[in-house]
Amino acid sequence: MTTDSQIKVCRVSDIPANEMRCVSLADRNVLVANTAEGVFVADEMCTHEDARLCDGNLAGTKVKCPLHGSRFELTTGKVLDDPASVDLQTYPVTISAGDVYITLD
Repeated sequence: MTTDSQIKVCRVSDIPANEMRCVSLADRNVLVANTAEGVFVADEMCTHEDARLCDGNLAGTKVKCPLHGSRFELTTGKVLDDPASVDLQTYPVTISAGDVYITLD
């Protein structure tokens, strides 16, 4: 079941296990990661410099920026490594009938 504040992002099957993709929505671009711990959605751009995180590396629930190597924890958005100092915006995820939805504040 979804609500008005939820936006469909993609189908779970669009993102292979242990991989991530960038998805363009009407008002933002997001990274969707399909991990063993679940599906996570965050803003696609590194908070340090303009680099698309989906071009980086995914290890479990951690994503590494391809430009300067900052890592972020996708479950919380927390920065794990310099040079980034600002946490990544993450979104609550709901899976319904194989579709991935995010809740916007």
